[in-house]
Amino acid sequence: MAGHSIEANGYSAQIASTGAGLRAVRWGDQLLTETWEIEPGVKPPLSCGLVLAPWPNRTGDGRYTYDGRSYELPITEAARNNANHGFVRMVDWNVLDTTGSSVTLGVAVGQHPGWPFDLQLTVTYSLDAGGLTVTHTTTNSGKQKAPYALGQHTFVRRGDVPADDCTLQLAARQYQPLDPERQLPAGPPVDVAGTDFDFSTPQPVSGHWLDTPFTDMADEAGFITHRLIGPDGDATELWTDLNFPWVQAFTADPAHDQPYPGRGRAVAIEPMTAPPNALASGTDLIELEPGQIWTGRWGLRYRAAVDPLVTTGSDSSGRRAR
Repeated sequence: MAGHSIEANGYSAQIASTGAGLRAVRWGDQLLTETWEIEPGVKPPLSCGLVLAPWPNRTGDGRYTYDGRSYELPITEAARNNANHGFVRMVDWNVLDTTGSSVTLGVAVGQHPGWPFDLQLTVTYSLDAGGLTVTHTTTNSGKQKAPYALGQHTFVRRGDVPADDCTLQLAARQYQPLDPERQLPAGPPVDVAGTDFDFSTPQPVSGHWLDTPFTDMADEAGFITHRLIGPDGDATELWTDLNFPWVQAFTADPAHDQPYPGRGRAVAIEPMTAPPNALASGTDLIELEPGQIWTGRWGLRYRAAVDPLVTTGSDSSGRRAR
């Protein structure tokens, strides 16, 4: 599991070839993500930082119907009888290009049982004064129309501050109820207002356990912003473009037998293009014709303490600055 280091304008990042995994992002000496040691053949804890494609999250019973044909994927989450997180999170991606401040990795998603589609994936990690930008590009390299969805399991962090001393703000106005036994959608999305899932204003991480998809995002001039905010008001911001209308919020938690090593409680904000079971439901599923290319962007940045609801302009990358 080779690693690649990039840096620019006070930011640095480490990326693993396996799973194109985002191993660490720092502003100066402050971590903006959880990190992990590279060990050949060993999956990072809780799939931290890994790219999840050609579907994120779960496909119930591994079964879906697409373009009039039924398919059955291998079950990879036996306890819940789901096909989980696609094919590429433990595959070695190829290095296509690298500079001091960027690296591009690529992988072919070949045909698998229950998956007769050919896709070519690339991801570019680049740093500038605005922080980290992650650009995903997917090309249908096959001869038939293909379904597609993408996520990345990003654990955010506010320096060395314990997660439970932080507050969480999500740009979502709805959450997706899930069957607690199988973590599959149970009914349509529900408004967060008046529920324990309302993070539209910052709420304490302490006391919350989340493994929850959110949607209906507040659009800030073409971008969506989620925040983990420290007690001093400084924030780690995860932004996406509008190609990521979903986000999965997850809390690693020893009380639920899922601690983050060395941290215990930790917070993941996973940008996703579609919700769990999208292959079966078709909800927000991307469809790529032969030769068609899809591109989506998201990123991470450090933001000094400011009123998170006040917008002061745009930075040089075109992202909204606060």
